[in-house]
Formats: sequence, structure tokens, C-alpha cells
Amino acid sequence: MGSHENSAHDQLDLDIQTLRQYVELFPDEGLSKVLTGYLSSGISKYPLKQEGGETSSPDLSEGGVAIVQDGPLSQEDCLLMMTEGVLEAKNSALAHCLLGDYYLSLEEHESAVETTRKGLKLAAAETKKTDLSLQRLRDALNSTLATALVYYQAPRNHPEAKEIFQSILERKPQFTPALIGIGLILEEEEEHVQAVEFLKKALKQDPSNGRIGAEAAWCQARSGDYETGLTRLREYLEYPQLDASSPRGRELRAQTLYRIGVCIWELDPSKVARRDRKGAYAQFFAAIKANPNLAPAYTKLGIYYEVYMKDKERARKCFQKAFELSPSEIVAAERLARLFADQGEWDIVEVISQRVVDSGKVRSTPGSKKKSVSWPFSALGVVQMNKQEYQKSIVSFLSALRLSPNDYHSYIGLGESYHNSGRYNSAAKAFNYAENPADGVVMKKLDGESWFAKYMLANVNRELSEFGEAIAGYEGVLKDRPLEFGVSIALLQTLVEKGWRCIETGFFGEAADSALRGMEVATTIVEYKPDAFNLWKAVGDTCALFTWVQEKLGQFPATAVLDLLRSKSDIELNYDAHKVVDGIGVDALAKLSSEEQPLLTRTLNASILAQKRAIASCAGDIHAQAVAWYNLGWTEYRAHVCLEQEGEQEQNLTTFLRAAMKCFKRAIELEAGNAEFWNSLGVITTMLNPKVAQHAFVRALHLNERSVHAWANLGTLYLLQNDHELAHQAFARAQSTDPDYALAWVGEGIVALLYGDTVEALSHFTHAFELSDSSPLLTKRQYATSTFEFLVSSPSASSNITNLIQPLFALHQLNYQAPYDIPHKHLAALFLERIGNHDAAIQALTAICAAAEQDYETSESTSTLVRYAQAKNDLARNFLAISSDSSAIDEAETALELLSDFDPDSNKAILSAAGLSKIRLSARLTAGLAHFFQGSLDAAIPYFRTALEATFSDPDIICLLAEVLWAKGGENEKEVARQQLFAAVEKHGRHVGIVTLLGAMAVVDEEEDTMEAVKEDLDALRTDKDLTADHLARVEKVIEAIGFVLGGEDKELDEAKCSVMLAPWKYTGWAELADAAGDAFAATMAKETARRGVPPNGTLSAVGLARAFAGTGDVRDAQRGVVLAPWCGEGWSALTACVKGA
Repeated sequence: MGSHENSAHDQLDLDIQTLRQYVELFPDEGLSKVLTGYLSSGISKYPLKQEGGETSSPDLSEGGVAIVQDGPLSQEDCLLMMTEGVLEAKNSALAHCLLGDYYLSLEEHESAVETTRKGLKLAAAETKKTDLSLQRLRDALNSTLATALVYYQAPRNHPEAKEIFQSILERKPQFTPALIGIGLILEEEEEHVQAVEFLKKALKQDPSNGRIGAEAAWCQARSGDYETGLTRLREYLEYPQLDASSPRGRELRAQTLYRIGVCIWELDPSKVARRDRKGAYAQFFAAIKANPNLAPAYTKLGIYYEVYMKDKERARKCFQKAFELSPSEIVAAERLARLFADQGEWDIVEVISQRVVDSGKVRSTPGSKKKSVSWPFSALGVVQMNKQEYQKSIVSFLSALRLSPNDYHSYIGLGESYHNSGRYNSAAKAFNYAENPADGVVMKKLDGESWFAKYMLANVNRELSEFGEAIAGYEGVLKDRPLEFGVSIALLQTLVEKGWRCIETGFFGEAADSALRGMEVATTIVEYKPDAFNLWKAVGDTCALFTWVQEKLGQFPATAVLDLLRSKSDIELNYDAHKVVDGIGVDALAKLSSEEQPLLTRTLNASILAQKRAIASCAGDIHAQAVAWYNLGWTEYRAHVCLEQEGEQEQNLTTFLRAAMKCFKRAIELEAGNAEFWNSLGVITTMLNPKVAQHAFVRALHLNERSVHAWANLGTLYLLQNDHELAHQAFARAQSTDPDYALAWVGEGIVALLYGDTVEALSHFTHAFELSDSSPLLTKRQYATSTFEFLVSSPSASSNITNLIQPLFALHQLNYQAPYDIPHKHLAALFLERIGNHDAAIQALTAICAAAEQDYETSESTSTLVRYAQAKNDLARNFLAISSDSSAIDEAETALELLSDFDPDSNKAILSAAGLSKIRLSARLTAGLAHFFQGSLDAAIPYFRTALEATFSDPDIICLLAEVLWAKGGENEKEVARQQLFAAVEKHGRHVGIVTLLGAMAVVDEEEDTMEAVKEDLDALRTDKDLTADHLARVEKVIEAIGFVLGGEDKELDEAKCSVMLAPWKYTGWAELADAAGDAFAATMAKETARRGVPPNGTLSAVGLARAFAGTGDVRDAQRGVVLAPWCGEGWSALTACVKGA
């Protein structure tokens, strides 16, 4: 930009005559070559030969070649000569200074930077060697270096260049190259007002320099004063530096014409003015004529054609030319990238964006007013997303956001990339920040653009299984865009997924609610998109949800589903097209809203019809067709399970099963390489054709060896074929493939049962139940049944309520999913009886009795009769537990009557002789106890006598009979009771019930001999570790009473102390001591030991703990006792005493 006076030679102020003489005297030196090339290049105001003078010829008598040539040297010759000279004079700082300045004049800025940096190092070394400052040489080198840095890799090197210029200006305030350089840097940083000041200072040093003046005028225009800038730019067109006769002048003239056009463009932004071809357009065109390589002019012409002439083709060519000439034309690159993006030419968009990034123009200098450009990184991110290179797109969007933290679309792209790469938490943060930025950031977005971010955030929440938030997000978008199909179908699918998740987690009511909401959404979609495959697939799944929560079948919207299936269609729709598969067509559709068929049947028919419509909706897509047939196959299989396998239909037991087989075969025909299709075919044909099933499973495993479902299903096939060893191997392989797959553990449990290892089987079933979700019925059935059998065989485990909670919970879920499953509902009633929830047990058993009675009236089968009698017997026992003695007697007698004519020998498969004896014994004992509690002792005795005979004098029944006889009060009855007990002692030894009864009778009758004999047995029993807390309390109570009768209160106290000494960790001894001595410390110890004796640490019941709290005499403990067992009188009595004593 400077004149000849600003060259490095001029800055060094070297004597030209000395230089000429040096060249003449030392023509072979490297420095001479450099000086010759430099002085011949025209950069310096002094030529190599003095004009008008004569030059003495060098003496060539001794040989050699003359360096100085008579003809002029071209730029190439000068450069070649100087580079050769620098190689020879590699330690000459002056040679590097002159070559760097020549590189700068050629605009070879990178070479200029490299050369001057070497020169500065040489100058520093020379200074250190000679102790001379060489300030002029260093200033010349620094000036060249800084000027080159202004243009080289701008604006990255601007801070360094600015620092160099400022260091020079501190010593030389009027140093023109430094003033110009800082002005250009400030111009690049868009500090136009300051740039004008520096350029004006430089212009004062050289007023005739049109290049500096034009630059100052342009900065003035850019600062907002376009009118003044335009006037001055037009003035400088006449300066000699802008003469079109020289190449450099043409370039400067073209640049000035372009800038004049920009001023005209900005002065009148109206559409008419900008479309005027005699206005800015003419200046841009003139600039291109002057310099066809002026890239900014092409950019402006492109904007002119695109925005004002609506000629996209010409605009594209202009932008393309501008970008080809200079990658710094970011505006042209951006508009060009948008045009290609609109055409889907993503490869070209990637090339353009990458070239802009590589140009180094996208990042502004720190502290500069010039804004960084983020769109190239955003465009790269979009291209990489289209290529599914999500990790690269994340890096690109993050780079864009570092440059433009308020770039809304980059945040959306970043969130979408995170979502597609599975990083859902990061995606949620990105979308949330885009919608709710922090730190005062205001996003650049248009009104109505935020719906996509909300939609994607809902997608993220859906992937994270946050279905509530996802549904709320979709509904929020649909409020503003009700006909957005993608959002609507996503909402419907999310509701279906939520329903399945609720079934898996046991929230069956919420699953039904989700299905109902899904139907409402489907009704809105079908109005404007009636033939979408995903719509009908989701409708079919929504109907199927009700078959998994059959307790909620009454909520199924049959009429709404009928209207949905009858909705208009733009394709040829014929529900009878696939009727040959399963017999379900238009006639089944017509019956959906009628009461002719059971609701479960209508629900399944609706699901099947929806899946058939899904097949019709994707007739042109083979892959979608395969998936649709696959979905229909599983729906048919679900109908088989509900209606044929576990339902009440006795005819056509494989209609739906065979229909499912046809569907899966069709799916395999369309997509034979899908392992899931082969696995499904194997499941269906397991009962129809085991050989085909085995082939299908093997094929599935060939396609996907790690398919846990295929291994488990293969094990099931072997199990059904009684090949236990192969079944065990298949289930073991399934377990190793996925240790958390519950059905593999169920299979191993069944194998263990078949081998007779019930403990191992229970372990497998328990683990399967813990792993499984709430949807499979098999895990709950096997776990509950196996657990009940274990509890029946282990009385100690049965008394622990913690062992009953999980199986009862499983049966409760099972009842919701399969209310028709009477056997397991009966099992649940037995569990309820054991935990003391007799009201719920009575409710369940009453329903079971009603169903069994109705079934028996229809079928009159012996198995139904036995089931009815069992339910009546269990119902009688629960009525007895709630003191409903009359009902207990009626139900027990009904059970005995129902089984009066049953022959176990001819019906062993239904009920064995041992099982029959147990039912009859339970009914007789229940009836006997009910009569006893009613005070009908004469009516109770026959039941006990019969039970005693049936059990061959069972000690527990002897105790019951003795209590009844003793309660009757007659001397004969009491004597008979004593005789029965003494006889039982001889036969059964130290039985707790018999010994304590004998002791209690002896205390009442004050028979000292009997008391002393019984006490020996009681003393032995009190040290028995196997006694339960209740039995031990009975023993201690009788011992205390015997002690009081035989030795008074002192003896009673001694017995209580002895009990504490024998078992100080047990609640019983401390409680007896507190009762006997009225000791507060003993009462406190009884409370503390009782607290440590409850489950899971012990077996003490809630009543025992409540009594311990009530015994302390403290009002707070009395209240706790009431809360623990509100039905226990001791807690209320203690609370009353505390209140009265207050």
C-alpha cells in the first residue's frame, strides 16, 4: 500500500552509490545478487543503473561473468536471483530483509513472514556479536514482518502485528508503514473510527498516495458516513495509483469501484434503488471488468440477483465465482451453501463449509468488534448428521456454539446429535438450554421456531422413559400445530409405550388410562392421515393392552374403536381380504359394539382388525409389510393364549395358533434374514409341529446366536418333548447369554422340579420373580405355587409373615392380569388367610364359590365339585377366624356334604385319599370349634371325636377335645378330659399343649402331686430352643401359676427370675418378672427385648410387641402399643390407666 519511499531500502537509508559499487566490485557474492535483483525490481526509488550516467564495466580480464545486464529483469528473474543470493548469503540479515520486502510486494505473505523472521534472528545474533543496535535494520525487518502478518492467516496474527507496529511507533510516531498497518488491523476488527485516524496520519506523510487515501475513505464509509466516504472514493479514482494502465493500479481501481458500489447500495436501501442497474449494480459490474478476480464484487452481484432479481441460477454462479476466487468470501459461501442445501447437495455443502473453516476467517480476534462466524460449523454438523456421523456432528455444533453462544439452531442440532448417538441426558440439557438460556443469553430465533425443540425434548424424555414429561411436551406442541403428523404419531406411540411400561411395572390402572388416551389421539390422527402404517400398528397395540389388564376390560371403548376402524381410507380397504387366515373380517367388525360376544373376544378382534389395516396401509413397502405380518402374527397368538389356551372355548383350539403360523411364514417370505421372525415361527409351531419348531429355532440362532429368547424357547420345546437334559443345556445357554432374563430361570426351575429338587426349583423361581417385570404370568404362577408348597412343608417358615408378602403381591398382580384364573385366585385367598386378612380372603373365596357353583351346574364334573368343596371348606375356616360362627358351621357342613359321596380310589387324578382326609378334617374341626365358641358344647364334641378317630389320636385334636370337655363343667367330662390327656402324655411325650393343659387343670383343682409331676415336664420344655414365643409364654404362665399355688408369691417371683436367667434375650421371662414383681426395670427390659424379637430378627407378633409396650406403664409406650395392635385390649387398658393416673 505504501509508495516507493516505504520500501525496506528506503527505510534503511542506504547510500545507493555504495550499493552500486558493492555490486560492481563483488559480483559473485550472494548479497550482490540480492541487491541486483532488488534494485532491478522497481520496488526501490533508486534503480540499479543511474539514469543518464555511464556505468563502468567490470574488469573481465581475469574471467567471470558480468551480473549487471543491460536489459530489464522480469519479476521471475529478480525473484530467482534473490533466492539464489540468499542461499549463498544465508547469514546476511540485510539479504533476508530485502528478500522479505520483495515477497511482500508480490503479496507472498507467508514467504515474507518466514524470511523476515529468519532475518530478525540473524540481526539479533549480529547485535550480540558486534554490540551494535542495528535499529534501522530491525525496524525494516519488523515493518515487513508486521505488514505481512496483517494479511497472513488474518485475523489470527493481528495481535502480533499490532504489537510490532506499536513498538515501532513508540520510537517513530510518524512511521508510515506502522500507521498504515495498525489502520488495516483496526479496519479488520471493525474499529473503523480509530482506523480512519491512523490512516489519516499516514496520509499526511504521503498526501499523494491514493491507495492510503482510498483506504481511509472506505473506513470512513464503514463507520457509517457513507456519503462522505462515497465522495472521497470518487475523488481518489483520479489518482495515479489507481491508473488502470498498470496491473496494481487496475486492482486498486477495481476495489475502489466496488467500494463506491457498496456506498451507493447502503445509502439507499430501497428495493427500487438497489434494483437500478445504473446504481450500485453498475459499479459492481465495472469493478469486475477492471479486475475479473475481485471476489467481493461477485458476492454483491449474487445478492443482487438472488434477492432483487429472483434469479437463483445467476446468483449461484456469482456466489460460486466469488468463493472460488477467495475462501474469505463468507457471505457468498453461506448463501451458496444454503442454495445447495435446498437442493439436497450435502457433499457440496460439506466442501464449502470445510473450505471456509480452513480459511481461518471464521474466528475473530479476541477483543475485536468483528463477530465470529458459526454457520460453517453448523453446516458441517448438519452434513455429518445426514451421514449419521454423530460424534463428528457433536464436535462441529460445539465449535459453532463457542463462536456464537446464542445460535439457537446449533443448540437444536447439538441436541439432535446427542439424541441420535444415545446421549439422552446431554440432549435434554441442550434442548432445555435452547428454550431457557441462562446468563442473560438471548437466542437468535424466529417466532414459531421453538416447536421443534420441544418436540425433540419430548423425544429425549421418551427415550429416557420419562413418559409423563414426553406426553406433556408432545401435547404442548400440538396445541400450536394440531395437524403435525410426526408429533401426533409420536404422542400415540409414547402412550402405547407408557402402557407397556406400566404393565411391566405393575401399574395396571394407569396402563388402561394410557390406552384410552391413545385411542383419543388415534381418533384425531385418522381425520387427516387415515392410511399411516404406524397409526394402525399403534391402534392394534392399544387394543392389545387391555388383554394384559383384563380387570380393566370394562373400560375398553368398543364404540370408539368401531368408528376408528370404519373411518375413511384413501386406499382400497377390505377387511375380508385376509379372512381366510383366522375367520375375522367385516362380520367381526360389525359385532364390536354389540353384546353378542364376550368383551375379551371383541377386544382381540379389534386388535387383529387394526393390524390387518396396517398391512393394507403399507402395500408398497416390502419391509413394512414384513413387520406388519409379524405384528399380526403376535396378535393372533395373543388371541390364542386368551381365548383358546386359557379361555373357555373348547372347539377350534388351534384356529388362532394356525393363523399366527401363516402370518409368520408370510413375514419370513418377505424378509428371510430376520432372526425374530424365525424365533416367532418356532414359538407358534412348538405345539403344532415340534420338528418345524426346532428348525425355526435353529435358524433363528444361526442368524443371531446371542438371542436369549430363541435359546429359552428352544429349551421349552425340549421340555415339552421330555428331553430334560437338552432343555437344561438350552436354558443354561440362555442364562449365560443374558443372566437377567427371567424365563430362562423359570425353565431351569421346572427342570429341577422334574428331577425332584424342590428346593433348587424354589430358588430358581424366586430369582426369576425378582428379575422379571410384571407382564409375564408364568413367573408369578410358578413362584407363588412353589412358595406355597414350601410354606406348607415348613411350619416355621409359614408362621413368618415376611415369607408371605412377595408371593401374595405376585398373586395380586396376577388377579389383575388374569381374573379368570380361579386356581391362583384360590391360592391368593390361602395366603391372605395366613397373613390374617380374613375379610379379603372371604371376599375372594365367595367369588370362587360362586364361579365354581355356576361351573358345576353347567358341567357337573367331579373336578369342579371338588374345587367347590375346597373353596367352601376354606371359606368356613375364614368365617371362624372372624368369629362368624354360624356362617362357619354352614360352610363347613356344606363342604362335608359335597364330599360325602366322593370316591378317592376312582378319582385319584382329581383328589387323593390323603387330600380328601385333610379337607374333611379341616371342615370337622372348623365346625367343632364354631359350635364350641357358640357355647354348643354337645354339638362340638361329636366333630372332635370324629376328627380324633380320623387322625388316630392326634395330640392337637386331643387338646381341643379336652378343652371342650373341661369347659362343659361336669365331673365326668373333666375326668374324661384328664384321662385323654394322661393317655396322650404316655404316647406323645412332652407335647406343649398336653403338658400345659394338664398343668392348668392341676392348678385349678389344686392337685399338688399332679402339679409337681407336670412341673418337671414344664421345666424341661422351657429350655427347649425349638419352642415358639407363644408356646414359651404358655409354658412360663403355667409354671408361674404352679409356683404361686405351691409356694406363694415368693415362689412365683423365683420362677419368673429363673425364666430370665434361662433366656435373658427373650421377651417372655422379662414380661413374667414384670407381672410378678411390678418392677419398672423388668417392664422396660421386656419392651426392649420384644423390639429385638420382631421380624426379621425374630418371630414375635404385633400383639406380643404391643403387650410389651403396654406393660411399661408409660403413656407414650401405651400409645405405641395401641398403634401396633389396635385390636389388642392390653394397649387400650394401659392407656386408660395412664390417663386416669395423670
